[in-house]
Amino acid sequence: MSRSRTAILAALALVAGASGTALAVVPGDPGIAAVPCTVDYKVQNDWGTGFTANVTVTNNSAAKSSWAVKWTYAGNQKVTNAWNAKVSQSGAAVTAANESYNGTLATGGSVSFGFQGTYSGSNAIPATFTLDGVTCNVDDGGGGPTTPPPGPGSRVDNPYAGAKVYVNPEWSAKAAAEPGGSRISNQPTGVWLDRIAAINGVNGGMGLRAHLDEALRQKGSGELVVQLVIYNLPGRDCAALASNGELGATEIDKYKTQYIDPIAAILADSKYAGLRIVTTIEIDSLPNLVTNTGSRPTATPQCDVMKANGNYVKGVGYALNKLGDVANVYNYIDAGHHGWIGWDDNFGASATVMKEAATAEGATVGDVHGFISNTANYSALKENNFTINDSVAGKSVRESKWVDWNRYVDELSFAQAFRNQLVSVGFNSGIGMLIDTSRNGWGGTARPAGPGATTDVDTYVNGGRYDRRIHIGNWCNQSGAGLGERPQAAPAAGIDAYVWMKPPGESDGSSSAIPNDEGKGFDRMCDPTYTGNPRNGNNMSGALPNSPLSGHWFSAQFQQLMQNAYPPLS
Repeated sequence: MSRSRTAILAALALVAGASGTALAVVPGDPGIAAVPCTVDYKVQNDWGTGFTANVTVTNNSAAKSSWAVKWTYAGNQKVTNAWNAKVSQSGAAVTAANESYNGTLATGGSVSFGFQGTYSGSNAIPATFTLDGVTCNVDDGGGGPTTPPPGPGSRVDNPYAGAKVYVNPEWSAKAAAEPGGSRISNQPTGVWLDRIAAINGVNGGMGLRAHLDEALRQKGSGELVVQLVIYNLPGRDCAALASNGELGATEIDKYKTQYIDPIAAILADSKYAGLRIVTTIEIDSLPNLVTNTGSRPTATPQCDVMKANGNYVKGVGYALNKLGDVANVYNYIDAGHHGWIGWDDNFGASATVMKEAATAEGATVGDVHGFISNTANYSALKENNFTINDSVAGKSVRESKWVDWNRYVDELSFAQAFRNQLVSVGFNSGIGMLIDTSRNGWGGTARPAGPGATTDVDTYVNGGRYDRRIHIGNWCNQSGAGLGERPQAAPAAGIDAYVWMKPPGESDGSSSAIPNDEGKGFDRMCDPTYTGNPRNGNNMSGALPNSPLSGHWFSAQFQQLMQNAYPPLS
């Protein structure tokens, strides 16, 4: 349980009336001084020798272009690291000053920051806080007036329409710290809940509540979307070792009770009822049951196990059911990408498996608001230099080595067609699609200006395609990739939004084996020297060298993505 102390001056005054009865007088009444500031200091996690805390400061005085909050500890607490503020400490005295990106603090505005600390003995909450030298007096948390949370509203057709989207301050700080990164550090990205510990925050980082609290601050008086990636199935990603998870193939009960249930409980908190919460459900799971099982050359024993035990279907169904019960949650199921399920053998079968999951464990199709394609992948949004209907030298584009009989050459055409397929198997006709464009721009000097030569179909396709991967099955830290379309709502028919669900600059996997306690294996597809397997046509992996574990910051990749962005960065 978190402990908190809210600093409020004149939150509740008792004034003796003529009869001697105590009368409650609230702030805003004539004659009562304005509250200069409030500080909410919450200890979120405390393990006896250390803790994490979140601090929210609200300014009720004149607007500020910079700020500093100060307090003094009664014990021996020491701040060891912080985020969203520059925190320094001298003895027991602590100063938290703004970062370059959050110095503006309007009248009535709030800003949040967090930190990790150590201690021995007691961990008492500070008694007094100041904002720029002005004391924010502290009540005892016992009965001051509070603002009621907004009531839940009915779901809208497109949660992104007319709404801002949450900017993850942890990713934003990393992006802004890169040379040139300030050009995109204000873009919204997904928050990945990729293990149980991520719910409360990993290694002193922000947990789910911290993100939602920050989202409320960013929301202001308008609408705001928060994007969460629900990603911790038992036997996760059975065909890619780099993104394996912490739960074994049979640990479905642990997934339900220790992962989904706590997330659902937090999202259901009425405090967050005014947010539009988009959940993207279990990336790279259900399509594996179609493409990487049985007698197919791409099959893996791990995927066969997950198909046999049903825990992918059960886990997705359970997540849809529990999260779908929250009125302001919008569930989007992962739909792979065109270079995975665009073939005839995969297309309809994948939609059928998704319908099976959406009606498992108490879920219904009504719990599904839509689907997302290309998450964390590189497939081009729109190939303009050739179409699936083109023929060259008597051969269809489908016969080229690159297209290889796929019915789709880009994500937009695939997403629109797959939406229709999903409706045909029983999903609601109003479902919308999301397309992750975080790394599919393929700009820079290698971007073709027009079609390839018509010498033969391969020359035509290879010379004109924007997607410069060696093979469309390559997925790890791809060399030459660039940022794609910036996040935007309702960009095309049937598409709810282009999103950056995968935060640019976070690695897909390590290029060599790295011991870790995150459940992540070493996948040779992340090794630039790897010569491939049936899933990428036995081609070179095309991966960047010197990459860290999946999810860890990869500066070289981030710089490449900016350099090759399309549309280009200004």
